[in-house]
Amino acid sequence: MSSAMTPKQIKKRDGRVMDFDPKKIGNAIYKAAREVGIKDDKLAEDITERVVMILEKRFNGGNIPTVEQVQDIVEEALIILGQIKIGKAYILYREERKDLREAKAIILDGAEDELKLTLNATKVLERRYLLKDEEGKVIETPKQMFERVAKAIAKADAKYGTAADVKKSEQEFLDMMENLEFMPNSPTLMNAGTEMGQLSACFVLPVEDAMDKIFDSLKNTALIHQTGGGTGFSFSRLRPKDDIVKSTGGIASGPISFMRVFDMATEVIKQGGRRRGANMGILRVDHPDILEFIVAKEKNNTFNNFNISVGITEKFMQAVEKNQDYDIINPRSHEPIRKLNARKVFDLIVTMAWKNGEPGIIFLDRLNKDNPTPELGEIESTNPCGEQPLLPYESCNLGSINLSKMIKWQDGKSEVDWVKFESTVRKAVHFLDNVIDESKFPLEAITELVHGNRKVGLGAMGWADMLILLGISYNSDAAINLADRVMGFIHDKAREASMDLAKTRGVFPNWGKSIFKEKNLKLRNATLTTIAPTGTISVIADASSGIEPLFAVSYIRNVMDNTELLEVNKYFEEMAKDEGFFSDDLMRRIARQGHLVGIEDVPQRLRTVFVTAHEISPEWHIRMQAVFQKHIDNAVSKTVNFSHDATTEDIEKAYLLAWRLGCKGVTVYRDHSRDEQVLNIDKVNRKIEEAAVSKRDPEIVQELEEEQTMVKVSSEYSGGCVTCTI
Repeated sequence: MSSAMTPKQIKKRDGRVMDFDPKKIGNAIYKAAREVGIKDDKLAEDITERVVMILEKRFNGGNIPTVEQVQDIVEEALIILGQIKIGKAYILYREERKDLREAKAIILDGAEDELKLTLNATKVLERRYLLKDEEGKVIETPKQMFERVAKAIAKADAKYGTAADVKKSEQEFLDMMENLEFMPNSPTLMNAGTEMGQLSACFVLPVEDAMDKIFDSLKNTALIHQTGGGTGFSFSRLRPKDDIVKSTGGIASGPISFMRVFDMATEVIKQGGRRRGANMGILRVDHPDILEFIVAKEKNNTFNNFNISVGITEKFMQAVEKNQDYDIINPRSHEPIRKLNARKVFDLIVTMAWKNGEPGIIFLDRLNKDNPTPELGEIESTNPCGEQPLLPYESCNLGSINLSKMIKWQDGKSEVDWVKFESTVRKAVHFLDNVIDESKFPLEAITELVHGNRKVGLGAMGWADMLILLGISYNSDAAINLADRVMGFIHDKAREASMDLAKTRGVFPNWGKSIFKEKNLKLRNATLTTIAPTGTISVIADASSGIEPLFAVSYIRNVMDNTELLEVNKYFEEMAKDEGFFSDDLMRRIARQGHLVGIEDVPQRLRTVFVTAHEISPEWHIRMQAVFQKHIDNAVSKTVNFSHDATTEDIEKAYLLAWRLGCKGVTVYRDHSRDEQVLNIDKVNRKIEEAAVSKRDPEIVQELEEEQTMVKVSSEYSGGCVTCTI
């Protein structure tokens, strides 16, 4: 389909003139035909031929057609050829695209939508990431944000190479982000190329047993939260409640009281930030105040700015198995002061986790077994979501590869594109290593340790998407085997990339004090791999969160203030249309429960592939976490989901299985065990939903006269922990 007279250019809505591509017309026509159950490539080609013929006649004098004029001609051609059904679908498509453009224009204050991100991604970027002036007006587009980040991070190359290297890296980094193949952690997107310049998400600060040092840590926490970082603390060094304070002759108030101070400070600080402050609080299981700590979040409105986890030792777990007592140690004297029954303490942890999801558990001995620099100190805490064990005053920057973009189609079948995958891993390691050099940390002690160890955390998001695209159910041995291969591949290629960087940039400065010296393994970075929950960067990338399964197939999302729209998993919608069973009514029926169980309209094959979190047994959740952990230098952030009717025995089995399979920690959540969560079955605002669907099917609007329940999520929810505390 070509002609010497075919228009060579087309005028976009913003006035730009671009090359004319008839294939785009064909694709739009094919999609419209598929909407009405017609899958015919030849028909789409024939209609496109007719459109081009009309364009040749009307624009043969050198005039350049506009996008709107071309679309009008498509509608005309469909009517001429008698394709009324396709014509209606195409008109509806134009209307939906117009509505989407208008919504984005409102969000971006009229700025050009160059990257064609989702409406929800655009809203999240506008609220949290795009630069604003002093009056709060957005002053950059999403594309300009990625350009700002790529330019700022590539600058680090100049310290090791030439100006040509910088430009090459800048383009590579930009392509990865614009193509949604890789996303760095939020502070990098927010702060790269700005005066703030703090680019890391994860920090751990010490909490020493002295009043002045405690409040030094509180001040430092405020500085970190201001820059978008999250903080982790171990309160295990603090003397217990009612212990003697020799300097004053008084008694200690204990670690829980100081946690309240940190929590209150975070509450105040977060009011002025783009990203809420977040903390992890850890207390060793052998601390005298451990029982008070375990029940600290029994009430849902306490410690709202903390995730809490019990620091578990191997000795304690062995005592649990044998139903034995274990020693409680006073951290001031380091002497045993009494014994507790390990089984009873473990049962209390399980009961509280069943009640509202906290505390989680962290296996401290395992964190330190993999500590790459034991000479520099012991790891006592992690970042707020548990995936990044760090030394006191250490920080780490994270990034995630979008696994859904690592798929290619070969002979009509999908498979992992290992060549593209390797290239992306290598570029991502390069990017994250550069972030260290370009980041401005709020404390000299942090700068020194970060540059000394050069830890990075490369992980993945879109795992559920990858499985769907490959036709694999999340809760299957095939998924476990693929996870083993995928994460092993990321780890191996990341290590190779770090070794290559070490050849030109040198090993990390503390290499001589690391476990790698004895192995003569010359790495640029002390750690390389992490699985983070991803959160809002998954929304930006339009990918499933981290390594979590789907939370729902169809649901209502709050995309803007007081605006709720029906949203369908994009892969499910595409497959439903390809196989001819898509309808708005079906999508709404699915949204009433979120999953496909009992939905006979959907083929069993797809019901198996599109399995959701609550359909997956806890054992499969744990097995998936464990197989990823096998190839992770740091740790894995993942939520093990339970149905509301799960028992404490179910929670206990999950905790024990996580310990036996080698996990470094585990977080559980029983559905609706808290007052608030961002994934809910809730009543939908009838008028808003009517506005969302009235153009599709008037009969559906009729149903809105009766209240219905739908799975409903917040604007920034991307899967994983449904309480979204961090």
